[in-house]
Amino acid sequence: MQIGNMNRMTVLKRLDFGVYLDGKELGEILLPIRYVPIPCDIGSEIAIFLYRDSDDRLIATTETPKVMVGECASLKAVDVNRVGAFMDWGLPKDLLVPHCEQNGRMTEGHNYIVNVYLDDEDRIVGTAKLDGWLSETGVYFKPLQPVRLLIFGETDLGYKAVVNHTHIGLIYKNEVFQKLNYGRRVEGYIKEIREDGKIDLMLQLPANDTRDELMEKILTHLKDNNGTSTLVDKSSPEDISNQYSVSKKNYKKALSSLYKQRLITITKTTIHLN
Repeated sequence: MQIGNMNRMTVLKRLDFGVYLDGKELGEILLPIRYVPIPCDIGSEIAIFLYRDSDDRLIATTETPKVMVGECASLKAVDVNRVGAFMDWGLPKDLLVPHCEQNGRMTEGHNYIVNVYLDDEDRIVGTAKLDGWLSETGVYFKPLQPVRLLIFGETDLGYKAVVNHTHIGLIYKNEVFQKLNYGRRVEGYIKEIREDGKIDLMLQLPANDTRDELMEKILTHLKDNNGTSTLVDKSSPEDISNQYSVSKKNYKKALSSLYKQRLITITKTTIHLN
């Protein structure tokens, strides 16, 4: 059984206030009546999230929180007091981020990137000090490997991102053609692992790997707009990025390929589907 994660548990007995589940080495775990699914027979298995209630007792819920142990997410601080900041993570009991785990005092109503872990007493808590939990070196990653990214910072060079909930990498600003707001989740790729082990990221595969996909997007866009588009090779990089999240250079290459295949006609102000 994993505290702070989803588990499958067997129903042991039913009572008026809920059902007790087989928590193996953790003993019997209560699933309160408001979360009990119908039907729910003794011996059946239920997928539950396991955490501790306000009295520090292990308890089960069929609700799924916004983030689990070992994961990072952007969460809103709903209360800040002498104990710490309490974050809305989708469960009745808010997630605590102690003051010692904050980068400066958190403010109620603001969002913060938080990593969730179990403390020494198996209590679920959060930390905003990502550097202490996530690795900045990625020896096990390979170039062009797809990864999930969570934007959490900006430097002069680019945007810092959490990689697959476990690592920290950098996306260079001059290679970004879309808005990357704090807390945004995007799909990306490993660009390279530098000699010092640091992780460079990219949001698009090299042109040869993405051109076919971009061409399909252009054709679909034309079909959805009566065969016409005003995004030509002279359009601004911002307009192209807003529509396709690619650079103007890659867009022009895709248009050229479509034109050579006689799939489109290009004028000074429009593109037409043949």
